[in-house]
Amino acid sequence: MKPVTDKHGGGDEADGWRKVSGRGETTGGAAHYAFGALEEDDVIIKHRLLTRTTTTRGEPPLKKLQKKFTSFALETEKDAENYADCERLARAFLQELKTFELPLVKTKAVIDANVREKENFNELNDEINRKILEAQDDIEDLKKQLEESKVERKHKEECETIRKLIAAQPPRSETQELINELEKEIASLEAENTASSRTLELRKKQFALLLHVVDELQNTIEEDQKSMIEEMRMAAIYENKNTVEDAAGGSAEAMAID
Repeated sequence: MKPVTDKHGGGDEADGWRKVSGRGETTGGAAHYAFGALEEDDVIIKHRLLTRTTTTRGEPPLKKLQKKFTSFALETEKDAENYADCERLARAFLQELKTFELPLVKTKAVIDANVREKENFNELNDEINRKILEAQDDIEDLKKQLEESKVERKHKEECETIRKLIAAQPPRSETQELINELEKEIASLEAENTASSRTLELRKKQFALLLHVVDELQNTIEEDQKSMIEEMRMAAIYENKNTVEDAAGGSAEAMAID
């Protein structure tokens, strides 16, 4: 609140502001006390401005006006013919009333200006708050757009990576030709595998037959060996028998000679 000063009642109000400022400067840390004193001084200043009961020079305006009116009222109550004095006192009262009204008009003009300034400030404040809300909404929209842009950019980067991978691959005709060659090679290998399987199966059968023949041959050889051994044994027995018989016959002839 800015104090209003004039030639009649502004000095005390200014002194009040200076006193409060002085207390605020000297107390330093006592901010709460200073604020309380300011509020009390505001009430006092407002009362002084409304009543005009104090001034720094001469008599207070309201008291002067009261004296003028009292003098005029007392003069009118007299029985004597004092029209000139009444007129003089009336003019003095009206002149003092105009003098008293002048600072009131000024104060009212200041109040009206302050009211208009306050209304302008309120309108400006509402406009600023509205713009703040609009800015906040715009910020939220921009945040959403930023997130969408990030997602879109990520998708574009992924698509670009896939495109580069596709571009690095050979053309479809070459790939198809390579696939055909691989299919032919696979068919050839499958045919070779089938032939190899058949050959392997035949070899297995031949090998099994060979093992069977070898087994049969081994059995035959063993039987032949057993037969030969038996024959040799029988021949040896027969030869031994003949030898014994020959020896017995020789002994008998020798004895007969004797």
